[in-house]
Amino acid sequence: MFGFFNKKSKEEKSMIIKSPVVGRCFDISEIPDEVFSTKMLGNGIGFESTEGILYAPADGEILQVFPTKHAIVLKTKEGVEILLHIGIDTVEMKGEGFEAFTEKGKQVKAGDKLLSFDNELIKTKAKSNLCVLVLTDNEIMESVEFKLGNVDKNNEVIIVKLKK
Repeated sequence: MFGFFNKKSKEEKSMIIKSPVVGRCFDISEIPDEVFSTKMLGNGIGFESTEGILYAPADGEILQVFPTKHAIVLKTKEGVEILLHIGIDTVEMKGEGFEAFTEKGKQVKAGDKLLSFDNELIKTKAKSNLCVLVLTDNEIMESVEFKLGNVDKNNEVIIVKLKK
């Protein structure tokens, strides 16, 4: 009628993704694994933890905790799926040096502790201790903006503009 009621539908919908670590977030192209660096699985960021703890980057549900505890899949309340992967070739460690604090089906809040991992052990037993956060569900995302650098678990590192 006068456009008063349509105002909300025209507003951009976006979601904030916080850093999954205390440490450093950087461009995913720096990850020493072509599956991640070339964005085969989706767009995202690389990160390096200084404390060996992985935090939930957004509110959502845990879809999967890999049996080797080196990776977790989280689905946000907006429907975006996030893969959090610790190190490169860490699957071969068979869970050694990893501890999970969550499980499939659990609801989590941004900042909740999901995993701990032994950075020094990963450096000696795996290809790299650099990690990734990949946004695997590109269907509902219109654009993604990254804020890289030194971070804490409360820092916003990704702003996702969702399709209307």
